[in-house]
Amino acid sequence: MLLRTLSGRSSVLLIRTPYMFALPTKDGYRPPVEVVNTAASPANADDPLELSWTSDDPNARFYAFLYFSELKALKKNEIRKIKILWNGSPVSGIFVPAFLYSLTVSNSRAFTGKDHWISVQKATDSTLPPILNAIEIFTAQPLDELRTATEDVLAIESIRLMYQVKKIWSGDPCSPKQYPWEGLGCSYSNSHPRIISLNLSSSGLNGLIADSIGNLSLLESLDLSNNNLIGPVPEFLGDLEQLKFLNLKGNNFTGFLPKPLMKRSKAGVLTLSVDDQNLCHSRECEGKNSILMPVVAAALVSVLLIVLLIIWILRKERRAGKYSGPLLASGKRRFTYNEVSSVTSNFQKVIGKGGFGIVYLGSLEDGTEVAVKMINDTPLEKSKGSSSRGSKEFQVEAELLLTVHHRNLASFVGYCDDGRNNALIYEYMANGNLQDYLSSENAEKLSWGMRLRIAIDAAQGLEYLHHGCKPPIIHRDVKTANILLNENLEAKIADFGLSKVFPTDDQSHVVTAVMGTPGYVDPEYYNTFKLNEKSDVYSFGIVLLELITGERAIMKTEDGDKINVIHFVEPFLETGDIDGVVDRRLQGNFEANSAWKYMEMAMSCVRERGSKRPTMNQIVSELKLCLDAEKGRGPEIRQDHDDKWMTMTTKDSCYGESMSSGSISTGYEDYSMVRPMAR
Repeated sequence: MLLRTLSGRSSVLLIRTPYMFALPTKDGYRPPVEVVNTAASPANADDPLELSWTSDDPNARFYAFLYFSELKALKKNEIRKIKILWNGSPVSGIFVPAFLYSLTVSNSRAFTGKDHWISVQKATDSTLPPILNAIEIFTAQPLDELRTATEDVLAIESIRLMYQVKKIWSGDPCSPKQYPWEGLGCSYSNSHPRIISLNLSSSGLNGLIADSIGNLSLLESLDLSNNNLIGPVPEFLGDLEQLKFLNLKGNNFTGFLPKPLMKRSKAGVLTLSVDDQNLCHSRECEGKNSILMPVVAAALVSVLLIVLLIIWILRKERRAGKYSGPLLASGKRRFTYNEVSSVTSNFQKVIGKGGFGIVYLGSLEDGTEVAVKMINDTPLEKSKGSSSRGSKEFQVEAELLLTVHHRNLASFVGYCDDGRNNALIYEYMANGNLQDYLSSENAEKLSWGMRLRIAIDAAQGLEYLHHGCKPPIIHRDVKTANILLNENLEAKIADFGLSKVFPTDDQSHVVTAVMGTPGYVDPEYYNTFKLNEKSDVYSFGIVLLELITGERAIMKTEDGDKINVIHFVEPFLETGDIDGVVDRRLQGNFEANSAWKYMEMAMSCVRERGSKRPTMNQIVSELKLCLDAEKGRGPEIRQDHDDKWMTMTTKDSCYGESMSSGSISTGYEDYSMVRPMAR
């Protein structure tokens, strides 16, 4: 019996089964030269090489590792292209074995079932038959012990990748209990093991303190001493409520320690070891802070009074009839029902359906294509009248679209409200919505880099609503069906009928009826009726999971049960199997560091408590880091998309005010406020 650990990260034991097929090898990833020096090939050039077996246990999970190496120098007119099928389904794309170089092909998701059939075939345009140098087949045996909590697995995996930790970190971080990762201490008193200590002293770490450390919420001991860490000591270390020991000596930190850490150290609840230059011993330091705070407070009060005065004057002028302005912004106008009918050629082509209306394709007089959403009633059902709810959605969306403007929000062209017929007219988005696009054949061409750009586009639209608009706006129905794609696959947020404007921008939440789409609704909002921007963050986390997995928010299992996509990815994350998470249509073509960082951020968005979720500002920054890591692999397919962003000027506004770029991301190439990923 040969015990293996899958991919060096899995928490399962792999046992070589009786289904080995005469080509032994002692290393699943580096087959001996003696093994790959020979190869099997069918007698008939058009025949496949086929292997089959039957399992007594239909729930058994099999992993196959096939090895290929071209053993002869091919002539100019010769080519050997190979494809692999399991039970008729592709295991890999078509590939060409390299001359005297070993290539390994394996299945990232387990083969399950009773009957198994692997077929190694030649591609249609191949002039030579298929070959196979070696094959290993393993079964996976789950460990009896519980796996480490998912949030801790994501955090420690991100730390490992960021610092390129040179320790034996494979399998489950805390399981088996006798063999936790080197430098980790775990607690086993919870439903799942939790990481409570992390010792990376003298580990050659470079760069900033990893944000992911802040996600180890039960951490009691942290030792980062004697490394080459730089930058300020982050505030999030003070948020680790269980932290009792912290050693940061022997690094190159700048500035002073956060006050919460100093306060806990003086109270005797935290043993703190830092270099002297990071401590503020003198009263002068405290005095500067005490003087600065009143000055800043006074300045803020002055600005607030001026703003309130301006608002009061404008309202007074409006009431007196001295202020006038167009109902619609420049370039937008009100349409009659007859004009809407003409624009849509009598509602000829349906391009979408939503909860509050049908969307038709239209064309303006100048040839510009538009999307026309008829609220509630189709033109053939005018006699039924409009529901009060639909009318309310129309009013909310129309008023909001008249006041917000951002390149990642669907552009508003006009509206119709002639009594019983309500319509909203938007710019036409040639590639429809993201949900349909991910479900279509077009998704085969959607690279990991493209998916990251779509995520960034959508995140920037929400970031603008949350942080660029005063008061903030909560969308309340963030989902892939409400993210539209234009001809360049640039994404824009749409459908604002359920949006909620905060009365003031300093409220932590508003109490309101629960709205949204099943599978995307924030459970905290659902249970408490308390709405804030973190409710959108949860919904966006589901969107991020759909983007990386290619699955729907609510999906069906093989048994026919319905589960949320969160529960689909959790088992893969717990076993460290990022390949099992990523959409198989990408065929493994992604940068692992980028995908792991993306998953850590996506799972942080769907945390149970809203206060533990990131803000949209943070999400945009993290997604850009993911894209930066992916770009490091080589030239990007959609370079033209980058060029377009680099030459674009910012003209975003909210409620008629021009916004500075201080808190709004201005494009994919704007990395000035984003920390680089340590390598």
